[in-house]
Amino acid sequence: MKLTDFRYELEGLNVPDKPLEKRDDARLMVLNRAEETIEHRKFSDIHEYLNEGDVIVYNNTKVFPARLNGKKEKTEADIEVFLLRELQPENMLWDVLVEPARKIRIGNKLYFGEEDQELMAEVVDNTTSRGRTIRFLFEGTNDELYERLDALGKMPLPPYIEREPVDEDKEQYQTIYATERGAVAAPTAGMHFTEDLIKKIEAKGVEMLPITLHIGWGTFRNVEVEDLTKHRMDSENYFISKDTSDKINVALKSKKKKVVAIGTSAVRAIETSVMASGLSKMGTGWTDKFIYPPYQFKITEGLVTNFHRPESTLLMLAAAFGGYDFMMKAYEEAKKENYRLFSFGDAMLVI
Repeated sequence: MKLTDFRYELEGLNVPDKPLEKRDDARLMVLNRAEETIEHRKFSDIHEYLNEGDVIVYNNTKVFPARLNGKKEKTEADIEVFLLRELQPENMLWDVLVEPARKIRIGNKLYFGEEDQELMAEVVDNTTSRGRTIRFLFEGTNDELYERLDALGKMPLPPYIEREPVDEDKEQYQTIYATERGAVAAPTAGMHFTEDLIKKIEAKGVEMLPITLHIGWGTFRNVEVEDLTKHRMDSENYFISKDTSDKINVALKSKKKKVVAIGTSAVRAIETSVMASGLSKMGTGWTDKFIYPPYQFKITEGLVTNFHRPESTLLMLAAAFGGYDFMMKAYEEAKKENYRLFSFGDAMLVI
């Protein structure tokens, strides 16, 4: 397939910049692939589509406040540093993006915060035109460094959200089960879950299984080639425990129970973990798996996902799972029914 196959008009769409107050009040479009039917429900109804023995695989990554505003030494010029990933915790080395890039060079010292909250870093390498490696000059532990970053940083909202981040985003742009710090973008399909809804799901005998995939800024990177076989995804770190892989495999072997993935990041992790036997393997590593039509899913049997931007790799994965024609029909339905779209929007369940 080609990039332009995933193009649609953005004008006039309903794109919120914050979640609903009660998250499971979001709408849920249910797509049945076998019958090619579409239902309109609330997300709080999702447990009705699950059965005893099914398993839900969710991404427990936690978004950290990755945007730092500061100043350059001597000139006092305003700068912004966007933390992409921690490279060496023991040396406090980070891979970052900087702005304005032309003024930030190797050897420069950067300052963030004031007085007792001040934090200093040194630029130690150039990686790309906007990319740098920095070392935080901080005498505390790594956990204490994260506490300082949490206090000074702003949440990295998606680039199409035009408002500035606020303190409330540190909770709003997060799932309720986020525990593993390391993402710069939220696994937004999971943002619809509430504690009450999870209790209803578990009461049906459905088990919630965590995996971790730290979503990077590349999730928002534009696909710039028409031939999708030439696109390369950014690598992201993932972890699947033995308990999670074992329980996924029990469900797969039963042939009567579903493995339902919450979000495209969970799908990419479990589909990366596939062994020659078709079962899931525990482990940790990096994945640059790019899923687009046609693709034969080995583990994923149900998908919960939000409505994604045109020409995005997230939309391509959803189309690979739901079927291209059926998925694009669903998007037309979503526009007609004024669904809320993208990161803070409504969801779909594909079964």
